[in-house]
Amino acid sequence: MNIFIVLLTFAKEAETIEGNDYRSLLYFIMANETIIQTVEGFLQELLNAHPGDFLVSIRVKPTNNIKVFIDADEGMSIEKCVRYNRALYKKLEESGIFSDGNFSLEISSPGVDQPLTLLRQYVKNKGRNVEVTFNDGTQKEGKLLEVTETDIIIEQVTGKGKKAETKQFVIPFENIKTTTVQVQF
Repeated sequence: MNIFIVLLTFAKEAETIEGNDYRSLLYFIMANETIIQTVEGFLQELLNAHPGDFLVSIRVKPTNNIKVFIDADEGMSIEKCVRYNRALYKKLEESGIFSDGNFSLEISSPGVDQPLTLLRQYVKNKGRNVEVTFNDGTQKEGKLLEVTETDIIIEQVTGKGKKAETKQFVIPFENIKTTTVQVQF
């Protein structure tokens, strides 16, 4: 549906774009979606053998640089990423989706600096400190205690020692812009 909106926006501005450039842009958008769907299909075949591993996102740059972010309930190791990379690379080569073989593939875990995007990632990070940014730009930091289909509960401690005060906040997902795990040293 997002592609339709983008195409509609570009169609309205078509008079200001040279015909060939316009067609090239449309071709890239449609080709990009096809690549993502193909990569996702191949990757799901590989992930099915490892139920604890899951796809987070796929990005494709105009240079056919494919970036795949996968995670695991018990943590994603470099060795797992290498195995997935080799297996997926082979499938992409064999498929012929890039007839000239001109593509690159990167597989990694999202990293702690990336916001949580999937419910499964929230569940995986229960017990860790997170920073929640709300849709209005305000933020709240605390320990992620619970995760449901509709909201999260974080615990925030203010003050120290005998003056420490603990509060719990229920935050609906619809109010969350981003949630990022906070690394503690």
